[in-house]
Amino acid sequence: MSSGSKSNPVLIVRLAIMMFLQFFIWGAWYVSMDGFLAEAGMKTASESGFSFHAAAYTVAPLAAIIAPLTLGLIVDRLMNTEVVLGILNLIGAVLLWFAPTLAASGVPESWISQFGHPMIVVLLLYMVCFMPTLGLTASLSFKHLANGEKEFPVVRVLGTIGWIVGNWAMWGGRLFAGEEANFADNSGNIFRVAAAASALLGLYCFSLPRTAPPAKGEPISVGKVLGVDAWKLLGDKYFFVFAIASFLICIPLAGYYAQGYGYVSSQNIELFGSTTGAMSTGQMSEIFFMLVMPLCFARLGVKWMLGIGMLAWVVRYGLWGFAFGQEGVLMTGPIFLGILLHGICYDFFFVTGMIYTDKKAAPEVRGQAQSLIVLLTQGLGLGIGAQFFGWWSAQCTPEGGELDFAKFWYAPALFALAVMVVFMLLFWDRSTETDVEKLESE
Repeated sequence: MSSGSKSNPVLIVRLAIMMFLQFFIWGAWYVSMDGFLAEAGMKTASESGFSFHAAAYTVAPLAAIIAPLTLGLIVDRLMNTEVVLGILNLIGAVLLWFAPTLAASGVPESWISQFGHPMIVVLLLYMVCFMPTLGLTASLSFKHLANGEKEFPVVRVLGTIGWIVGNWAMWGGRLFAGEEANFADNSGNIFRVAAAASALLGLYCFSLPRTAPPAKGEPISVGKVLGVDAWKLLGDKYFFVFAIASFLICIPLAGYYAQGYGYVSSQNIELFGSTTGAMSTGQMSEIFFMLVMPLCFARLGVKWMLGIGMLAWVVRYGLWGFAFGQEGVLMTGPIFLGILLHGICYDFFFVTGMIYTDKKAAPEVRGQAQSLIVLLTQGLGLGIGAQFFGWWSAQCTPEGGELDFAKFWYAPALFALAVMVVFMLLFWDRSTETDVEKLESE
């Protein structure tokens, strides 16, 4: 449709509810799982050296590598997107519900050393169901929105709100239970609340607009199952630059996910009596920047939106490196500013990337194209980054001492800076640029 078209407000609300529930599910258990693992005695390694904690937070990148392209193929050629989403969420609800019951299952050490802990296996199976939905909800939304550039950020912002509500709901549960205020509910309730929401979303997905496979009936080959059609997009030199930059920028992002909360906590930065309260201001800033994205997109275009998003990551890591060892406002100011930059980091890069991918891909492969970006970013990028920053954390920790966060944060800052500079020099794709004058006249 033309950029001047507008979607029915009811449609936007329906898609926004989908996004809210999807990210409520993730926010309810993913962050709080650290506390649950500690309570269950799974924070330390097993006798064989198997790290339950590391494995639990590796399942998401691994699932993002395993599943998305195949599921993208299904919605591009075999089944309606809303049906696939419904099935994945209902299966996921069952897996999440039973996951915490396996934490203290008394599994023999020999079994764990060969096959892993059963709870970790179930979480992996769940994430195999969940990770593809990140790309599928985006492709479904773009399919039905009249103007994706202006309307998708409005839909997607409810996902951010859902993440915040899911995270805070666990804290509220502890308050009502009369326990000490803590934003992380350490019981199995975090999984059961998420499972109930997943079941609700699964049923709700069947009511979403019908999204038929655009290439239904076309022959399927091994190459198509492996996502060859999506990978062919990399033959476009500008999409290749974008894809590689997306992959590389997620490597230092893994360091933020691994150490960001611990760093803020170590500096005693709190809001509402909690480190998580302080960290959640990043999601609050994401809401603001998501809502102003259409205006920024019209004036800046794809290249500068992506470039500014990457620059925000450089500044954030640099500020956090500078703040370590400082006192007073020189410590709290840079740390809080770094948290607040999350809105630009995420919205200007990831959401713009979804819009750009939708424009570049042909209709019959848009599901797989969005899944390809999930694979490169949430899978390979974060997966490699998690391994690297596990090693880098050890390098920045003197024997018998504490982690030198200044040294730790300057490394991702320099890495992200290099990615940004190369991207800005090589990316000149004007084929998807918005007609600025037309948008400004609306």
